Amino acid sequence: MSTPGLDGYAEPWRKPEHDDLAEMARTFFLKEVVPHAARLEQQGHPDREHYRKAGELGLLGLSIPEEYGGGGGDFTHEAVMLHEQQLAGEGSLGLAVHSGIVTGYLNAYGTEEQKRRWLPKLCSGELIGAIAMTEPDGGSDVQAIRTRAVRTGEDFLVTGSKTFITNGYLADLLVLAVKTDQSAKAHGISLLVCELDEDAPGFRRGRNLEKIGLHANDTAELFFDEFRVPAANLLGGVEAENTGFYQLMQQLPQERLVIGVGAVAAMQRAVELATAYAKERTAFGKPLVGHQNTRMVLAECATRTRASRVFLDDCIVRHHRGELDVATAAMAKLYLTEGQCEVVDRCLQIFGGYGYTTEYPIARMYADARVQKIYGGTNEIMKELIARVL
Repeated sequence: MSTPGLDGYAEPWRKPEHDDLAEMARTFFLKEVVPHAARLEQQGHPDREHYRKAGELGLLGLSIPEEYGGGGGDFTHEAVMLHEQQLAGEGSLGLAVHSGIVTGYLNAYGTEEQKRRWLPKLCSGELIGAIAMTEPDGGSDVQAIRTRAVRTGEDFLVTGSKTFITNGYLADLLVLAVKTDQSAKAHGISLLVCELDEDAPGFRRGRNLEKIGLHANDTAELFFDEFRVPAANLLGGVEAENTGFYQLMQQLPQERLVIGVGAVAAMQRAVELATAYAKERTAFGKPLVGHQNTRMVLAECATRTRASRVFLDDCIVRHHRGELDVATAAMAKLYLTEGQCEVVDRCLQIFGGYGYTTEYPIARMYADARVQKIYGGTNEIMKELIARVL
């Protein structure tokens, strides 16, 4: 199905290899995962087997060098895969975090030994990755984290808790933000790579949180009570202690771009679904699309989607060149997620009462969209980041 307002549009970075990747990803999501959507929503988390199948197809770690088991591509390949996942209506697999974020941290900052130890298993789907920054007493204010890691011999003892962790219920490998210097704020943060074993002393996985949307994707609480992590697991090696805040700030623009990719894809899907429905559904003796108000709503949503797509692609090009700055990434996250919520809401209205029933995809899209304005740094924080450069 084509997207009204985007017919004939071609991303400036797109090549034939991206088209081949898109077809493979689309086929995987639609044939292997989407048919299980109802069951996955009921169980509240994805199947590990689907991660492994994605790994077998080469859909995990697309931007990771081949020597570490990845696809040898770049962020544009990750963007294509994530775009197709959203267009397919697949919301169980936490690939935005697993491949879009976790593998990126390891590839950017990991030592050679760390890369060879963990990246191949993440790219194969043998390991499921997560990143943990948010705590019960603080979200967007990363400097204020309280989870501490105290050095004792060749290990760190980690004590604290994290919440709202995407992939947290199934995660085997966790990039964990901790305080290694209690007297400092930003300069006292480190990133530890934790191998999560249910039987490990001091580690407890909390409940899989019930959410208003994204029911098939696991989001959990994690608890640590003097959980032992080898000092060698400091991301970047022991010399990288207390550089975690710098690492986070360098990677957050890509995280926000990942969120933007999902936002634009959701907008496209909403316009497609609403346009098709408006042509089929009749009211007062003619199709909904025959009514001026419906046409105006669709025209406005298509225009917002087209503008968002162009903005997103400009950011992708900048990121590919290494030029995506913090403020522009914040603008993208702010504008695109606000647009997603607005477009999906207006498209749902076209469905009338049916749009409020979960048997129609637009209803699930409405519930799933809301968190986009929260994670990755709330949109209020995005405005602060933008205002700083004005």
